[in-house]
Amino acid sequence: MKAVARAIAALAAGGFGLLCTPAVAGAQVSQTRQPVRQLVSLAPGSIDGVVQDEKDAPVAGAVVSALGATRAFAVTDRSGRFELRTLSPGPYLVRAHLSGFIAPPGRIVDVHPSSRVSSSIALHRATSSSLPVLAAGVATVARSSPAPAEQPAGEVAGGATNDNSGSADDDHGETAWRLRHARRSILKDATLPEDIASDRPPGTELLDPHSFFGRAVGSPARAATSFLTEMPFSGQFNLLTSGSFESPQKLFATDSFARSIAYVAVSAPVGQHADWTMRGALTQGDISSWIVAGAYATRAPARHRYDVGLSYSTQRYDGGNPAALRDVTDGSRNAGAMYAFDTFAITPGISLTYGGRFARYDYLADRGLISPRIALTLVPVEHVRLNMLVSRRAVAPGAEEFAPPADSAIWLPPQRTFSSLVEGRSLDAEHTTHLDVELERDIAAAGTISVRAFRQNVDDQIVTMFGVEIPGRPAAELGHYFVANNGDVKTNGWSAGLRTSFAERVHGSVEYSLARSHWYPAGDLPSMALLASSATRRGSERVHDVASTLEADVPETATRVSVLYRVSNGFAHRNAVPDRQPFDSRFDVQVRQSLPFMDFTTAKWEMLLAVRDFFHEAAADQSIHDELLVVRPPKQIVGGLTLRF
Repeated sequence: MKAVARAIAALAAGGFGLLCTPAVAGAQVSQTRQPVRQLVSLAPGSIDGVVQDEKDAPVAGAVVSALGATRAFAVTDRSGRFELRTLSPGPYLVRAHLSGFIAPPGRIVDVHPSSRVSSSIALHRATSSSLPVLAAGVATVARSSPAPAEQPAGEVAGGATNDNSGSADDDHGETAWRLRHARRSILKDATLPEDIASDRPPGTELLDPHSFFGRAVGSPARAATSFLTEMPFSGQFNLLTSGSFESPQKLFATDSFARSIAYVAVSAPVGQHADWTMRGALTQGDISSWIVAGAYATRAPARHRYDVGLSYSTQRYDGGNPAALRDVTDGSRNAGAMYAFDTFAITPGISLTYGGRFARYDYLADRGLISPRIALTLVPVEHVRLNMLVSRRAVAPGAEEFAPPADSAIWLPPQRTFSSLVEGRSLDAEHTTHLDVELERDIAAAGTISVRAFRQNVDDQIVTMFGVEIPGRPAAELGHYFVANNGDVKTNGWSAGLRTSFAERVHGSVEYSLARSHWYPAGDLPSMALLASSATRRGSERVHDVASTLEADVPETATRVSVLYRVSNGFAHRNAVPDRQPFDSRFDVQVRQSLPFMDFTTAKWEMLLAVRDFFHEAAADQSIHDELLVVRPPKQIVGGLTLRF
């Protein structure tokens, strides 16, 4: 173990030396900092190109959308060019849309880390045909004009010949003749309403869509239809099934806690500089729950990039687990949140992000939680970034059941119930004061390396426990867990990471971190010592952690595989000895398989299969112990179909 520690220290020292070398040539756009405990992500790529018509002329004002791991929109300039920036690596469905043009089928474009892909799109102008309309005042008639019966066929006043004299559709009645030979007036350039010139029976005008009443009623419908057809919507619809199990032998057991889930997301641009997104998920069973969220974000480049949104979620339990019912007075729990952040580009090399989040949980004693955050990114030289973050994060017990996940995560509505480990004890929120400084350096051959130092002060650290058997109580089910507080903790640590492309189709990252924590036990420590001894923390401890990611694309079979794997000596064990913490691991494996035989013109089908035992979604400023102090998390399997449009 000492040899491994010395090797890691030597590797970190060498990486820090590389960070201090002069930067290589090339411009680097300022990026947002990486989450503290989140696995290191890959450098983004971009898509650029030109939109042209069938005559190879540039098309200006066309909206180009890309749908994949993230969503992006752009509007073509006068030369028809567009650029979609900061795209996470992976395949994207790229389309172009403009009123008056026929949109071509979407095309799949693969985006690679730190690379730019060019894609040209051809639009064809739409041809429209209009019905012939009779116009008033087409000629001047002398007062001595002959009667209709005396007028020679095929002639009009002035000796002109009627080109349509041989048409069988001409109306030779007296009304039509007088209209064709009326004097010019102020209506000479007006269009005669069709309902006046027609010979429809009286009383049927209201039923005609071209009548005044028909136009009045049909205008809102046409406006709504135009909005739905001309707005370049994109999104996805998921039909998923989720289940939990403790061991592979119990994967197909009847008590695997299966749930059916429906999820939908819709996005569209707001003008040329912003996008809006609406998302929602629903599940039905002994837990009836749903979650809905909306977001509005401006696009880069912009001096101020705003990101605002809100969410609301509810959970109702109709089962018979007494542990789940004891802390829910009316049978349901509700949570809502709203956030607002602004990224201010002070100079090309300095950007400031500030804002906060307000959440309200109806099952807490102090229901309102405020989480402010401020981050600063400096680019002193090309390919070098210095990120600093200060935040105060408030987290409610069970917040993972109600908070919307990141865009790249699988959306699941509240699926589990939870209660306090000590009966009658109120649920208290966790507060984390976080400070970190990170230095990143891009190296063309190796990718991006980073070194980070952080400090955390946590009040009322939350402990999550599955499979706890309380004497004299029924055993808790897979769909229920207990929460408790271990007290306060102060942590100092550092980490070193690398993200790179191992091959053309394989890329990934690895990060090692070392943290030193000192605990101030309080709260529910006596009860935890009896039921889950390894979840208790006393005195000081050292936590070694290695987190890695691996993503692979197989274009021949349209398959994408992503693997997250984390090893640490800080994970809690139900029956472990507190003074000797063995290494344990957590994983998340996802396989996405496109189904080209089910594709439509502008929609793509894919199959999803995911197996994981991570409980918490990584956040930029969460406590490092949130995931470590989850006792016996069950493995979760998610599968189903996804329609991207």
